[in-house]
Amino acid sequence: MAVVRQAGALLLAALFMSRGLFAQDSLPAAPAAPGPPDVPAVLPTAPADQARVTLRPTELRYVQQETLLVPQTSSIKGLYVNAWAFGSHKLWQLVRLADETEINAFVVDVKDDTGCLLYPSAVPTAEQIGANKCVRAKDVKARLDTLRAHGIYTIARFVVAKDPLLAERKPGWSVKDRNTGGLWRDRINIAWVDAYNDSVWIYAAQLAAEAVRLGFNEVQFDYVRFPDEPRERMATAIFPAHRSGETQREAVRNHITLLRNRLKPLGVPVTFDIFGLTASATTGDLGIGQVWEDFINVADVVLPMVYPSHYYRGAFGLAWPNGQPYCVVHAALSDALQRSRPHPAAAEIRPFLQAFTLGRRLPRYTPSEIREQIRAVEDLGITSWVLWNPRSVYQRESLRPKKSAPPPPGRELSGTTGGR
Repeated sequence: MAVVRQAGALLLAALFMSRGLFAQDSLPAAPAAPGPPDVPAVLPTAPADQARVTLRPTELRYVQQETLLVPQTSSIKGLYVNAWAFGSHKLWQLVRLADETEINAFVVDVKDDTGCLLYPSAVPTAEQIGANKCVRAKDVKARLDTLRAHGIYTIARFVVAKDPLLAERKPGWSVKDRNTGGLWRDRINIAWVDAYNDSVWIYAAQLAAEAVRLGFNEVQFDYVRFPDEPRERMATAIFPAHRSGETQREAVRNHITLLRNRLKPLGVPVTFDIFGLTASATTGDLGIGQVWEDFINVADVVLPMVYPSHYYRGAFGLAWPNGQPYCVVHAALSDALQRSRPHPAAAEIRPFLQAFTLGRRLPRYTPSEIREQIRAVEDLGITSWVLWNPRSVYQRESLRPKKSAPPPPGRELSGTTGGR
């Protein structure tokens, strides 16, 4: 069976590499901001189902308490919350969901895959490129304090290499097109920044440090990689910051180490989202610079994205992976645990699980399919997970009700959260 699984994983890697079929790291992070980058500092409208409303003062307030309890990183049950949801009435709906269920953490977009920010930043690069002109939310500090009052652990998510705003405004930091001399673009016409360029990663580190000072408990980095495009498209890509002899793997490893070293003094976990296939591919870096061992020896937590819909036929010996959520998640995380076992200081594993339906062929991902994934995680002894839905829409039936027993052991945060 192990041989079949390995062969399936290698076949899957080959298919992805040749056809450029790696999905976006976590699917579209959030609805794109309407209009061009030069829009008002606070966007006037949002998608219809996420219209911004004003919360009542009793619902959103500056919290001052002597001691507050947040969960340990090893017992996270989280939801991805896009920036639109965080800045609208939907946040309060999600807080209620957390109050009534096992959920105890939110992963919040601070910089999404458009390059726009959750709140105005004082980081010079953000000001220079106009990122403060497309912020997603108001009253972020008050909203964070409300989450904290409800015992919700807050994780700030930053997309690194897929940043079209940064690429457009700082072309010297971008991937270039060999044929045109202009910006290189992926198959959906998105410009990327050069993952060999130190400045790209320093910008991410500066934004993350700012988020910690604002009150986030953890920082998480996504798109920590090179583009996943067909070979013929990648053949036209030029990386101006490429150092002679440096591989993509070395660039990614060196830069995730840079992020960890810059943020370690702040005392918060530094975590990374990576392709689920990274744990199962036994050779190479998938053409994107990601190798499992590099991440587990640098990060506090790694989040493999083990979405069943992202695996092709034959992976793990399964004819139809999307229809077998338990088997896919169990097999992928078994590989992850096996790869981590020889490393005593390996990072915690906290998988992203599929809470969305993708593809023309059923099944639709209902609470049953979501619980099957969670069951696979728990059967392997892994105690943390995060659900991903790009619209931040979750069904209560997917989650266990909150126990009436005392909360699980956590670490205490004294005083109020630091402000800017």
